[in-house]
Amino acid sequence: MYAIVEIAGQQFKVEKDKKIFVHRLQEEEGASVEFQNVLLVENDGNIQVGTPKVDGAKVSAKVLEHMKGDKVIIFKKKRRKGYKKKNGHRQYLTQIQIEEIIG
Repeated sequence: MYAIVEIAGQQFKVEKDKKIFVHRLQEEEGASVEFQNVLLVENDGNIQVGTPKVDGAKVSAKVLEHMKGDKVIIFKKKRRKGYKKKNGHRQYLTQIQIEEIIG
């Protein structure tokens, strides 16, 4: 059984006991969270596609930890002009574990 769910503006394919990284959530570590915006549910070959979401379907997950992602370096240069700019960015992430898919 799997589902496609929208979490913090991104779509993820989730299964039971799967761990995924999403954009930072407001919940504390160890808290349980539910996502109502389920776009597709597959259960033993039976597929339900929502328009735009499946009625009565929800995904529950547990927040494992808050962290920062790997550093991404942004380097801009214009040749022969003496222009160079280096910048870095680390995205704030939350690791969640899918506990249950109801649908």
